[in-house]
Amino acid sequence: MNQEIVTIDLGSNSFRVLKYDCKNHKIISEYNEVVGMADGLVDTGLISKEAIQRVIVAILHSIEVIKYNPQDAICVTTAAMRNASNSEEILKYLSQEVKTNFSIIDGKEEARLTLLAVKYALKREKINSDKFVLLDIGGGSTEIIINTNNSYKAHSFDFGIVTLTQRFLNHDDLKNDLENKKLEIKLFLNSLNIDFKDYSFVATAGTPTTIAAIKLGQDFFSYDRNIVNGTIVNLEDMINCLNIFKNSSKEDIVKLVGRGRVDFIEVGIYIYKMIFEVLEKDESIVLDDGLREGVAINYCETKCKN
Repeated sequence: MNQEIVTIDLGSNSFRVLKYDCKNHKIISEYNEVVGMADGLVDTGLISKEAIQRVIVAILHSIEVIKYNPQDAICVTTAAMRNASNSEEILKYLSQEVKTNFSIIDGKEEARLTLLAVKYALKREKINSDKFVLLDIGGGSTEIIINTNNSYKAHSFDFGIVTLTQRFLNHDDLKNDLENKKLEIKLFLNSLNIDFKDYSFVATAGTPTTIAAIKLGQDFFSYDRNIVNGTIVNLEDMINCLNIFKNSSKEDIVKLVGRGRVDFIEVGIYIYKMIFEVLEKDESIVLDDGLREGVAINYCETKCKN
């Protein structure tokens, strides 16, 4: 069995590739690009031809950079493909054009695999992984996972940074909608009858890692996941980021967050802030590890064992 594998996570906004060493549980190399797959999805219910061309260009570029055979890669895709009415034809087209075989995974499986990656990451960072609430803010969905020792409860909420940005062009409408989302999340958390005082708050995905990077003085071009991993972010850090974005030119914001994230980062911060408030937490541990790492670890644990 080959001990080196490649996993691909095609999200609603981001495209992330990982080459992983199963034997030593180490990242060999990675590739990240914003492809904006969910652009226009809210209005049309379709993934556009333009978006899928961006995905194809990203896949071909990642093959050059990481050197892998797309037919051997373990490929998953999430909320945008779950919600698009043309997803089957898009996946067939990708298979013909670039030889990738994507599986659409549901919110439960997305949560399970992301949790697997985060538990590994917490152990690697020597952070207690017994009791924590995990937030994964995606482009088209947001997952909340409550881990208690070896069991967990998860819920996938049908909103993300891209879909909320597209749905609410008016700031007041967005704020009202977030208040409704807050009630929905509170209902889920209350139904678990858990006292969250003993639970740490962990966050993954582009919004938390961007805030952590800015706090550390990094920008999109100097981003270092090894330094970002384990960074503590608080509400003040989020307010600082919002102020930076308000007082910066679009060019400066692109340098900080990367092209393709500029339009969504503020909504991401509002979602993150809302979860802080619901959980009544002062700080959050940020990790870069997410779905693509979880897919790799899951494969290593089930297929690579001798």
